[in-house]
Amino acid sequence: MQIKSRKDFVSGLMFMAIGTAFAVGATNYTVGSAARMGPAYFPLMLGILLALMGTGVVASSMASGRPDGGPIGRIAWKPLLFIVGANLLFGILLGGVQTLGVPAMGLIAAILAVVVISSMAGTQFRLRSALILALILAVSSYLVFVLGLGLQFQVWPTFIGN
Repeated sequence: MQIKSRKDFVSGLMFMAIGTAFAVGATNYTVGSAARMGPAYFPLMLGILLALMGTGVVASSMASGRPDGGPIGRIAWKPLLFIVGANLLFGILLGGVQTLGVPAMGLIAAILAVVVISSMAGTQFRLRSALILALILAVSSYLVFVLGLGLQFQVWPTFIGN
């Protein structure tokens, strides 16, 4: 068979690799059963599902698309770096890094930072719009997760108090 859509083929391979990596990584924990799920059950099932969907995308890349396969194009480095960096910063701000002496800044600061930084990945960045969205998400996350569900998150930085 001939690859008719290179973009779909490469993205399907990427989905398969990431799904397989998650499924294999999940086997280091207790899987459990559908009735009594262990900590690895959900990531294992998601990894398997992602790998299967990647297989479907690879198969469809050989069935439809341009006759020449189409160009893949350049990697969009700016959005990639901003989105990945925003998620890394979210984890650091939410939990801190004790080995480096970085204190946890809490849920509100982490959400504000992740929304503003990930908004910079787009072609049209407006600080005012990003701050409004960040504020709405921070308040609703506090209402849903802390007040509504009673989850134990550090809401404010340690120097302000919780």
